[in-house]
Amino acid sequence: MKITLKLYAVLGQYLPDHAKKNEAEVEVEDASALTSVLAAYGVPPEHCHLVLVNGHYIAPSERADKILKEGDALAAWPPVAGG
Repeated sequence: MKITLKLYAVLGQYLPDHAKKNEAEVEVEDASALTSVLAAYGVPPEHCHLVLVNGHYIAPSERADKILKEGDALAAWPPVAGG
């Protein structure tokens, strides 16, 4: 199935080569868990501070159980520091 993978800031380095503007349409296995998709692209879970699926926040405790569907948009941001 196809989903849109969006990785921002330093996480963008894990996107496939065909990515544009921090996102790429990717093929994943049906009923893939959110964590398995990120792992397949080498994204370290400890670097995923904010994770959204279709604009809805997914808490760290819910990520392993969140099953993605065809057409979903998975977005992740690293922790941000500054002042």
